[in-house]
Amino acid sequence: MIMLNALPFVLAIVLVAVFSFDKVVYLVAFFAPLSIQLHEISGGLDYDMYLPTEPLLFGLLLLFLIKILHKRSFDRKILLHPVSLAIYLNLLWILLTCLTSTMPVVSIKFLLSRTWFVIGLYFLTAKLFSEGKNLEKYVWLYAISLVAVIFYSTYHHLGYGLWNREAAHFVVSPFYRDHTSYGAVMAMYIPFLVLFSFNSFFTKKLKLISLGVLGVIFLGLILSYSRAAWLSIAVAIGVWGIIKLKIRFKPIFITLVSVITLFLLFQSQILMKLEQNSEQSSANFMTHISSMSNITTDASNLERINRWSCAVRMFADKPIFGYGPGTYMFQYAPYQLSKDRTIISTNSADGGNAHSEYLGPLAESGLMGMITYLLIIAVVIYTAVNTYTRLKDVRLKSFVLAALISLITYYIHGFLNNFLDTDKISVPFWGFTAMIVAIDIYSRREIKAQKNPD
Repeated sequence: MIMLNALPFVLAIVLVAVFSFDKVVYLVAFFAPLSIQLHEISGGLDYDMYLPTEPLLFGLLLLFLIKILHKRSFDRKILLHPVSLAIYLNLLWILLTCLTSTMPVVSIKFLLSRTWFVIGLYFLTAKLFSEGKNLEKYVWLYAISLVAVIFYSTYHHLGYGLWNREAAHFVVSPFYRDHTSYGAVMAMYIPFLVLFSFNSFFTKKLKLISLGVLGVIFLGLILSYSRAAWLSIAVAIGVWGIIKLKIRFKPIFITLVSVITLFLLFQSQILMKLEQNSEQSSANFMTHISSMSNITTDASNLERINRWSCAVRMFADKPIFGYGPGTYMFQYAPYQLSKDRTIISTNSADGGNAHSEYLGPLAESGLMGMITYLLIIAVVIYTAVNTYTRLKDVRLKSFVLAALISLITYYIHGFLNNFLDTDKISVPFWGFTAMIVAIDIYSRREIKAQKNPD
């Protein structure tokens, strides 16, 4: 019945996609914060998806394949860009580990989902950003809907008391899974709202509107009580400072190696110190922040360690191909040790994933699964820094920096949670990656044109 009722809407979208795929990309960006999982509408189904975004993305995938087969062409600069090559390698390894998966159907579903996210939100969106166009529109479409969700969740939060931390976990339902994914996406949009609010090349009216939206999103970030999101913002500010101060890579690398070395040398003392921290997650902000290092009694922290430990043990059993993409949540239960279990531990598949964008692929697709994902991140950062350094156009330079800082927030957040299987995070993650790639291609073309004028 649901599918029949949705048929006219689907047909209308298909017609729009055939004549103008960019409109569908915009629809996905707008609806992503407002999308709802199918099981929220109709329970008891064997499959799930985000509505209306995933059907739209699947349609874009089909349209992309049809156009490629018919015209046998797409922008070669995008297809052969180093970031694209890194993405191909990651998808190829996911495909290979689907063939060796312990749960092939689950893994194939995972591959399909990842593919339509990448096609619609990276390749087609990069095409949309050609010549440095449509950047503001893509950001604003998501931001407007996100503000609506923030008002909705804050209104519901008021009913439980605005500073009720426990309420933060469920007031974002049904739009976000929990407060952590909600916090992660707000952290990703803050760099762009700062850009819109304080850069001189925007009108005064737009800057005032942006400042208001920035205030709303910042309030939402605080009320999300997501410690991972707060941490990611702090690290992103540090990265912004490094780029602005033009600190060279060598001293940063030496500092990182020194910190890691000191940790390894004094890890026993450090862990003993951390075990003395008994602060619990709390509505008090300072207490809530200090609880981030509590690995003795804080159930949230301990459960993450439990999930990470399971991922490492799973990797030890299947280090080459892993258990299969998307299978962690179904396979990790036997790897839980009784001493690691917490009051929120579960053996069921509804307990979430590995709580890490890095250890998840390690358990599901082996060492190469994690390495290929890290390769994407490394190439994106390298491309962004080089493009930022090369650019003379102030507007595009600012967008590259905002996109990079936004992605940095999620790269950091990815150590503690994983949401790339959702449209909520995939829209900014792949979209901002496409933004960096499109501006890189455009800037290289401009430099080449200046060197070789007709």
